[in-house]
Amino acid sequence: MTSDMNEKEELILGKIKENPFISQQELSEVAGISRSSIATIISELIKKEYVLGKAYVLNETNPIICIGGANVDRKFYAKYEITNGTSNPVKSSSSVGGVARNIAENLGRLGEEVILISASGQDSAWEEIYNLSSPFMNLEHVAQFENSSTGSYTAVLDKNGDLSIALADMDVYEKITPELMIKNSNFLRRAKCIVVDLNCPSETIDYISSFTSKYNIPLVIIPVSSPKMNRLPKTLSAVNWLIVNKDETETFMNIKINDEKEWRNSVKSWLELGVKNVIVTNGSKGVMAGVENGEIQHFSAIETPMVVDVTGAGDAFCSGVIYSWLQKKEIDFIIKSGLVNAHKTIMSNYTVRQELSQKQFMIDMEELIK
Repeated sequence: MTSDMNEKEELILGKIKENPFISQQELSEVAGISRSSIATIISELIKKEYVLGKAYVLNETNPIICIGGANVDRKFYAKYEITNGTSNPVKSSSSVGGVARNIAENLGRLGEEVILISASGQDSAWEEIYNLSSPFMNLEHVAQFENSSTGSYTAVLDKNGDLSIALADMDVYEKITPELMIKNSNFLRRAKCIVVDLNCPSETIDYISSFTSKYNIPLVIIPVSSPKMNRLPKTLSAVNWLIVNKDETETFMNIKINDEKEWRNSVKSWLELGVKNVIVTNGSKGVMAGVENGEIQHFSAIETPMVVDVTGAGDAFCSGVIYSWLQKKEIDFIIKSGLVNAHKTIMSNYTVRQELSQKQFMIDMEELIK
């Protein structure tokens, strides 16, 4: 055995030498371990420079490709009343985030083959993201830029836990360009589904929309905030799913949603704009979903008596929907998949709950959906 490799790494390296185009699924079956564990071993072999990863990537038959944000989220909790112009004692925490990255991790934990396309700096923040994300997704196509900072979101919360100020350094995402998409077009064409968040520039969103339409690839768009709603593609007919919240819908349509009728009408308006399926979420009031045949349904949120942290709940919801939709489940099951994954995430300390797996997800669905 090579001195810096363990037995499993030796086995996997041997199989890759025999067939450089072997898939994660085949490696999983040969080694008798999960695909996420295989991804971790491959990541270690790449770090140790035994594997470059190129042939391995070429063999990923039909991955889900997530395009958009991958950043570090930092929170500072003030111990006392915040005083401007001086030092304030705080407690702090740090986690990895980004809408596209969070969705990619959820789907990776659910056993899907996932590739993330994003942009980052060549810094310690990216190293942190890489180390925590690589077991669940392929990160080889994240473009790194020497003179840029990896995306970060920093929140300062007052002694009551309310947001005092938030600082977002997201300029690097402007480098997720159409040219970057063209560079990666060979495997983009083979995607089972493309999921894109609106951290990407509008011209990139337009390019992806045209690309998926041309190659008949399912497209899911996830907005990240109301101000970025103007980045939606000029035509929405290529969009298979748009998962958007009430505020984002109000901003885009220049309306106010005050009651259930107006909420339902907003879903109808999205469908009339060409979106095939749409969900308008509304916090504790649940979600309103509209599908291709024009049917619109309301689904109540799952009551969560013990809210630990709402961070990542929206991304968990999107992931549950995407996962069950790709498995061709009925609409009720699809929406409830999102609600269950969000509910369980809210009860977790983590942005992506650590216990999530294909098996655990089915247990959760059976437990909560009567």
